[in-house]
This record gives sequence, structure tokens and C-alpha cells, in this order.
Amino acid sequence: MSTLPTTGRRSRMPNPLPFLPELTEVGQGLHKALQNSAIPQTTIHLLQLRAGQLLGTTYFTVRETGILRDLGESEERITAVATWWDAACFTDAERIALEMVEAVLTPNPSGERVPDELYARASAHYDDQAMWSLVMAIAHIGFFTPAALIAKPIPGMPPGQNYTA
Repeated sequence: MSTLPTTGRRSRMPNPLPFLPELTEVGQGLHKALQNSAIPQTTIHLLQLRAGQLLGTTYFTVRETGILRDLGESEERITAVATWWDAACFTDAERIALEMVEAVLTPNPSGERVPDELYARASAHYDDQAMWSLVMAIAHIGFFTPAALIAKPIPGMPPGQNYTA
């Protein structure tokens, strides 16, 4: 999955599952909802890569880059996520998903983060089921953000092996 050296790398905190075993069910439920999503897996992982970039978490950016490669995405598209607004390689629906995750994760001092105009443009590309899938893909990242930023799991390691004792 990753070419980052993991030898000697440590997480700040140990694996949370021995302390909060219920997280297994929650995590599996979120993953299942996204796997059965009404939007393409590529779109989910593109927006989650952008979320990782915005949040400044190496763990998310490495994970999502690896997943996108496994899905057959080109290096051009993966790299262009950081500057998606002027990259020609994304569909209109992907652009809206990327814009939506940026709106949710970026404070807007002049108004609400997701204005009606953005929602209207998104709903032109996504029906209600797909829109909820988009919302849950963003929520998925939001749910795991504190763990990524505070506990700092080891980038490039698979789940369950990404924390040190």
C-alpha cells in the first residue's frame, strides 16, 4: 500500500480497540455504508484524499493515495486532487464532491460553509441517495479525524497494525 518507511515509526497512542471495542462495529458500519454507496468508490476516495490534504494528516493522504492506486487511478488524477479546481482530469460530479468536502472542512468567515448555491449544484449531479452517500463519505473522514490528528496512526500500515503499543 505505501512506500513510506514504517520501521521505527510509532503512533502517539496505542490501538483504541482494546479500550473501546465497540468502535469495531461502528467502523465496520461506516465502511459498509460506503462500500454500498450510490456514488463511485473513486469519487469517495478522491474526496477523502482531499480531506486528508486539508486536514494535514499524512495517515489519510497515504491511505487514500494507496486506495486510489489500487482502484487503477492515474498518478495524474491522484496528484491533481490538491489543485482539482483547475485540473482537467475530473468529471463535473467529482468536482462537486471535491468542492463539497472543501466547503465542509474549510471555515468560511463570510457565511455558511455549504451555501444553497453549492447544494443546488451538487443536487444537480446527485439524487437524494447519492447525496446522502456523499454526506456519509465526508462524515466518515470526520469521524476518524480526531484519531488521525491526535493518536497519529502509522501511515502506510494496515488497520489493526497502524498503532504501536
